[in-house]
Amino acid sequence: MTQPTAAPTPPDSRAPRPPRPWWRRPWIVPLALFGLVFAAYALPPYTSLDPEQARLPVRDDLAWHYPVLVTHIFAGALLTLIVPLQVWPWLRRRHPSVHRWSGRVYVLLGVPLVGVPGLLLGPLSSVGPDARISNVLWALLWLACTVLGYLAARRRDFARHRAWMLRSFVLLYGVALNRIVLVLLALLMLPWLDSGFGGDVEAMILSVAVSSSYLSWVLPLLAVEWWLGRRAPGRLRTTAR
Repeated sequence: MTQPTAAPTPPDSRAPRPPRPWWRRPWIVPLALFGLVFAAYALPPYTSLDPEQARLPVRDDLAWHYPVLVTHIFAGALLTLIVPLQVWPWLRRRHPSVHRWSGRVYVLLGVPLVGVPGLLLGPLSSVGPDARISNVLWALLWLACTVLGYLAARRRDFARHRAWMLRSFVLLYGVALNRIVLVLLALLMLPWLDSGFGGDVEAMILSVAVSSSYLSWVLPLLAVEWWLGRRAPGRLRTTAR
């Protein structure tokens, strides 16, 4: 009598998928280039340490305003260059020490040199009270996401660590996106330059600058929240760094 053949064991859907090769992460190179372009755009007016060359108005009555502004801009540009090292899965797997140390630099340099200066500079925006609120909210959210991400890593809760740090990264890139969003909004408003602003280009720029200050970080943050919400429980990798 023939013995019954055991049914084949179904594949374990929880088994880790094979890692993708680095070249199948097409967003890494554009992300790194975006950081380089932003640094090349943002830094030159401040390398001379001459307040007259600053793109933003400098308060003469506050001696600390320009040094804090320069610190915020230089440290922020550096952090945009660190982000690709943090979100590149191949680098995290093959060279975890690079991921760990660049992450420490991001947090331990960014909190005192980007987040705290952002809180100090936010209320001084020359665009108006609405933009000041946006700047302060951005600084508070970036500090909160960054610190919570760091604390989650210390607890070895890497799923929450990754989620919080992704929020921190998109908030950081929102500062650079603000320049692009501002130009796009200005182009959209050009047909109403005469009817809505009496031909005053400066008034139009000030008007769209308020919208840009919110849209540049709110929309990316909503996008990453949507993406995180689509991830099934446990899909965020929890591999120790």
